[in-house]
Amino acid sequence: MNKKLIAVFSLFLAFTAFGQTKKLTLEDGVLQQYRAFRADNVLGFQWIPNTNNYIFFENFGQKVMVASTSNTKATELVSISDLNKALGTSFRGFFGIEWKDANTFILSEGTKFYEYNVATKSGKQIAELPEVAENQTFDNNKENIAFTEKNNLFFINKNNQKVAVTNESNEGIVSGQTYARSEFGIHNGIFWSPNANFLAFYQKDETKVADYPLLDINETPGKLQNIKYPMIGQESEKPRVGIYNLATAKTVFITPKGNVDDYLTNLSWTPDEKYILIAEVNRGQNDMSLHLYDAKTGAFVRTLLNEKNSKWVEPEHPAFFPNSKSNNFIWISEKYGFNNLYYYSIEGKLIKQLTQNKFVTTGIIGANPSGTEIYFSATGPNPTNMLAYKVDLKGKQTLLTKEEGVHNFSVSNDGNWFFDEFSNHTTPSKSLLLDKNLKAKVLVESKNKYADYQMGTSEIKTIKAGDGTTDLYTRLIKPSNFDPSKKYPVMVYVYGGPHAQMITNSYLDGANLWMYWMAEQGYLVFTVDNRGSENRGLAFENVIHAKLGIAEMEDQLKGVEYLKSLPYVDGNRLAVHGWSYGGFMTTSLMLRKPDTFKVGVAGGPVTDWKFYEVMYGERYMDTPAENQQGFDEASTLNYVKNLKGKLLLIHGTSDDVVVMQQNFALVKKFIEAEKQVDFFPYPMHKHNVTGKDRVHLMRKVLDYIIENNK
Repeated sequence: MNKKLIAVFSLFLAFTAFGQTKKLTLEDGVLQQYRAFRADNVLGFQWIPNTNNYIFFENFGQKVMVASTSNTKATELVSISDLNKALGTSFRGFFGIEWKDANTFILSEGTKFYEYNVATKSGKQIAELPEVAENQTFDNNKENIAFTEKNNLFFINKNNQKVAVTNESNEGIVSGQTYARSEFGIHNGIFWSPNANFLAFYQKDETKVADYPLLDINETPGKLQNIKYPMIGQESEKPRVGIYNLATAKTVFITPKGNVDDYLTNLSWTPDEKYILIAEVNRGQNDMSLHLYDAKTGAFVRTLLNEKNSKWVEPEHPAFFPNSKSNNFIWISEKYGFNNLYYYSIEGKLIKQLTQNKFVTTGIIGANPSGTEIYFSATGPNPTNMLAYKVDLKGKQTLLTKEEGVHNFSVSNDGNWFFDEFSNHTTPSKSLLLDKNLKAKVLVESKNKYADYQMGTSEIKTIKAGDGTTDLYTRLIKPSNFDPSKKYPVMVYVYGGPHAQMITNSYLDGANLWMYWMAEQGYLVFTVDNRGSENRGLAFENVIHAKLGIAEMEDQLKGVEYLKSLPYVDGNRLAVHGWSYGGFMTTSLMLRKPDTFKVGVAGGPVTDWKFYEVMYGERYMDTPAENQQGFDEASTLNYVKNLKGKLLLIHGTSDDVVVMQQNFALVKKFIEAEKQVDFFPYPMHKHNVTGKDRVHLMRKVLDYIIENNK
C-alpha cells in the first residue's frame, strides 16, 4: 500500500473512531431518549374514516401528510401555517386531531374546538368550553361534546347549546370523572351511546372519604390543599352510574347490587343502545358479576356472567361488540390463568371460547366490518414480546406480526390492511404496511440514533425464581469498554410490583437511557422481573397476595445470586434503586436483607401498606382487619434496626399516590432507632419528578450510589 493510501486509510479510521466517541451526558440519558434519540417512525399514524387513506405528521407536527394503501408515497395534506391562516388560530402543531368524516377533522386550542375540511381548505370554530372545563369527550359522530366543570357534568350539543347533566352543590358528589383511582382499567368517566341518544357517566360519592392534606409552598403563607384519599380498610367511594336521556333530558341511576362501596367498572353500550353492561366487583375484589341494565329505565335485566377467585378478580376490559348489528359480545377473562377471549350472547350464554392461549392477551384492537374476525394484542409464548393476532368466531387463530418484538398494530376500515410499527433488541423501529395476506411494504426503517455514541450492551437471560421452577427474565447492561477480567460494581434497578414489566423485547430492552449512562461510569446495571410483575399470567402474579414483598425479595435475591456467580461482578459493591413499588422493594431489601446491598436509594416508597389506597391495596393485601400478620410482616417500619448500608429516601412533597406520610413514618422510626439515613424532598412534585427537575433527581440518585458504593 503506498503512503498516500495509508494516509487516507488512517484518516478514515480516525474519523470512524471519532464518530463513535461521543459520550452520553446524564441530561441526554434523562431527557433525550424520546426526543433527540427518538427512532424514526410514522408519527401520529391514523386511518382516515371510510377510506384506505392514512395520515401522519412531519416536521414535529408542522405538516399533516397523506398516503394510501395503493400509493404509499405521501403528499402534504395541510400545513400548520395554512390551517392557522384558514381558522385565524395560532396552533403550534397538529397533535391530537380527531377525524369526523373522510374530509373533516377536529382539533382544539385550549378550550376552543375547531373543525377543518381538507377538501375545501376551510374551517370554523365549533365550540368554546369554559376555561375550567376538563375531560372533554366527543360522541362518535363528533357533534356533541361532554365535559366536566369541577364536580359536575355538562355537554354542548350540535346546536352549540350548553346542557347541564348534573347540578350537585355538594363537592363530594363527583360526576363524569374517572373513579376508583383509575384501577380496573378505568381511564375516563364519560360514555356516549353509539348514536349519542344517551350519555352514561360515573358518579362517585366521596363525602365520607378522608381528606388528606398537601402543602402548597408557592403561597405565602403556605396553603393547605386537601385531596380525597381512601386508605386501606377505611371509608371508600360510593359509586353510581348515571344515564342521561337526551330526548327526555332525564337521568336514571344505577347503584351496586351488593354493598354501596362495591366497584362499578368496565361500562359498555350495546350497539342498539338498549342496554349497558357494567361489571360489579365486590370491595373484597374476589367476586365479579357482569350485569345488564335497561338504558331507558336503569332497571336491572340479568347477570350475564360471574367470576370468583380466592385471591382476586380484576376485570380490566369492557365488553367488546364485534358486529354493530348484533348484541353478542367478547369478554376478556383470566379465569383459567391467562387472559383469553370468550364469545357470549346478550342472554349470557357462552357461545365459544375463542382463544385458549397459555399466554396473556392484553387487549382487543378491533374487528373486521362483518364482525367475523377479531384482532387482539398478546405477548405470544415469549412474554417480553407484544404481538398482534386475529381469531375468527370459530376459534381459528392467526399470528399477524411475523417478527418478534413490541408491536403497535392498527387495522384499516375495511379490514384488508394493517399498519404495524415495532422495535426489538436489534431494530430501533420499523414501520410496515401489510395487506390481508400479510405481504409487507416497509414505510420507514430507523437508523440507530446511538451509533456515534459510546454505548454499552444489554443482554437478556433467564434465571430460576425463588420457587426453583419459574423462569424469570433478567437484563444486564455492560459498559462499552467492558473488560471481563475486571470486577464491576452493580446497580440493581427494581420495580417488582403488579402491572409493570421492566424487560421487553424492544430497542434498549425496555431500559431507560440513563442506565446506559450509568454503565459508562464503570457500572453494571441489572434488572429482574420477579414474580408478581406483569404479562406472565394469574398464577405468576397472584403469588404475592396478602404477603407483598416475600416472593419478590426471594426472586431479587436469586438475581443477586446470579450476579455473584459472574466472575466480573464485585459482590461487595452492590447497590439497589427503585421508585414507588420499587421504593418499597428497595427499603424492604435494605432492611430485611441488610447484608446484600451496600447502598440503596428509594423514591416515593410505600413503607407500610396501611397508608396506601383502598382499590389497589385491598386487592393485594386485603385489609388490616383481615390480614394483620401480612401487614406487619410487609411493613418496613418494623425492620429499621437492621439497617447496615447507606440509604437515601426521596419523595415529592405533593405526592397524591404514595403520600408523604409513608416516608415520614419511616424516617421517624429511623430516628427512634438512632439510625442515620439521608432524605431529600422534591417540593411541589407529585408521584413522579418530571421536566428538567428529573435531571436533578437522577443526578442525586446516581451520584449517591457512585459516592457510597466504593
